[in-house]
Amino acid sequence: MQKRVPIAAVASAAGAAGVGIIRVSGAGSLEIAQILLGKPPKPRYAHYAQFKDADSAVIDSGLLLYFQGPNSFTGEDVLELHAHGSPIVLNMLLRRCFELGAIAARAGEFSERAYLNGKLDLTQAEAIADLIGAQSERAARAALRSLDGEFSKRVKAVLFELTALRTYIEALIDFPDEEIDFSHTSEIDARHLRLQLQLATLLLEVRQGQRLR
Repeated sequence: MQKRVPIAAVASAAGAAGVGIIRVSGAGSLEIAQILLGKPPKPRYAHYAQFKDADSAVIDSGLLLYFQGPNSFTGEDVLELHAHGSPIVLNMLLRRCFELGAIAARAGEFSERAYLNGKLDLTQAEAIADLIGAQSERAARAALRSLDGEFSKRVKAVLFELTALRTYIEALIDFPDEEIDFSHTSEIDARHLRLQLQLATLLLEVRQGQRLR
């Protein structure tokens, strides 16, 4: 895991709400948390805190949660500030994080860091966007299954079987004089057919997912 400069952004939906969330990820998140909390935070614990600006004036009060890497969404040290969901208040909190060393996160950068740190594969990263943008219960459930890694596991299983079949056929070609029974062409055909069916099923599900989106 690389040490990257901390990024920060509003993680909750735009507009006014009862609760808003600021997320920070990267090296330096712990230091930002300590300054805002006034003491070292306990990992994975909801601390009640008064968030103050550089002049010690209270911006808002809420919850501070610190997740120590690699046990976090991005695999890095992550800080979440749960405050009142006023866009003005959230912008003040975000500006305070910038003053303490964070930079503005690019769109999708939290998921990008999770991918680069091996916390998500590409299918799971795409599933996050699908889940956020889901317009039906069926679409949400499908995205959640992909996010949980169900689709990735099936793709890896097909890849494993394909590699095994390739190895078997290459052995037939490369070692014709070895004492290996290569007469099971019916077995090769059967495995090939199973792979074709598995791939066809996966492609069908991908097309269904595209229609759901």
